[in-house]
Amino acid sequence: MTGIIITDEARHWQQVAHKVAEEVVRPLAAKHDAAQEYPAAVRQAYIDNGLLGVWIPKEYGGHGAGIVALCLVIEELSRACGATGVAYAVNALGSFPIIVGGTEEQKSRWLPQIANGEKMIAFCLSEKFAGSDAAGMRCQARLDGDDYVINGEKKWTTNGGVASIYTVFTVTDPKSKSRRISGLVVEEGTPGFKIAKVEDKMGIRAVPVVETHFEDCRVPKENLLGGKPGLGFKHAMGTLDLARPGVAAQGLGLAQGALEYAVTYAMRRKQFGQNLASMGVIQDMLALMATKVEAARGLVYRAATAVDTGDKASVNRLAAMSKSFATDVAMEVTTNAVQVFGGYGYMKDYPIEKYMRDAKITQIYEGTNQIQRLVIARNLIKEASKFDYLNNYIPTESYNAYNSVTEESLDSEGVSA
Repeated sequence: MTGIIITDEARHWQQVAHKVAEEVVRPLAAKHDAAQEYPAAVRQAYIDNGLLGVWIPKEYGGHGAGIVALCLVIEELSRACGATGVAYAVNALGSFPIIVGGTEEQKSRWLPQIANGEKMIAFCLSEKFAGSDAAGMRCQARLDGDDYVINGEKKWTTNGGVASIYTVFTVTDPKSKSRRISGLVVEEGTPGFKIAKVEDKMGIRAVPVVETHFEDCRVPKENLLGGKPGLGFKHAMGTLDLARPGVAAQGLGLAQGALEYAVTYAMRRKQFGQNLASMGVIQDMLALMATKVEAARGLVYRAATAVDTGDKASVNRLAAMSKSFATDVAMEVTTNAVQVFGGYGYMKDYPIEKYMRDAKITQIYEGTNQIQRLVIARNLIKEASKFDYLNNYIPTESYNAYNSVTEESLDSEGVSA
């Protein structure tokens, strides 16, 4: 089992992201949150500093720095503004299906445009009636000559309206169980494709989340990911294994940023003739917050390292663990940080309430944390053969029931992206 590996290159991109976060992101965070508008200046800073190519392989115009580097960048950006962390990370999410399942022609066509910032990308998976149950999607694409014709809609498309490219998962074979879904790349301006409802959100307000609608939307069949129909569910699940450490890094960055604000405030705020930081009850809160942040950091980096080192046996489990744990920590730490601020924490005088609002969605998208725990449990059950040395200590009837779990019952994985 590989531990945590952080390369010098990954540290370099962390430092670049820290500079962008402090000089560009943090000063604009409150403004764009209040206006619910995309920060164009931040996007330009990504481009000017080469950040949009961090995770994209070198042969397609990126830096090929890996998932650990991606997570370090997301953590730094989210530490200053959760919405900005999402706005950056969703470009990785949208491009991963191309990296995971695209043909060489498709990779060469689209990835360089994402790496240099010429085009942003979004990911269309969830629907109104298919959130955690991604396999239950209804949006369909039928082959008509040299085109696929898409009809249906997608819900909660992050970066919608800002992106120029969309990876869209649709039903191409309604009668199939294992080959039902395919991925298609849809470009903005394609007739029949439009951005519909723009969501009014509790948090991450500076990044747009929209409904994407498709009405007789004709897409060339060369835009079919992998060049073959029926591979979409595999591509989507592979994408989420790569992307979930990034969501975990969002949670980690939010928790770290909130902790820093809480410590600073506690040192300056005086009550009962002393500052809050000298009070045992506050010290206890801060200590627990810091401990959980550090524990989350180790798990996030470990999951990202598993991806970078090709530890395929561990990626699915660790990605789910890091996502569920780090984002739960984010919600707990940001909530406690608001508590440290007291009444001021509930007001917009200070930025801490925004951290709590931004943190909540990390527990929900790209697979709710309840779904993540199902994924973790299923991995444990699949790996149960490692525990054969315990067979003599388990009653026969319990052991038989334990072994009755079938592979078929473990094949599906719920998501909400």
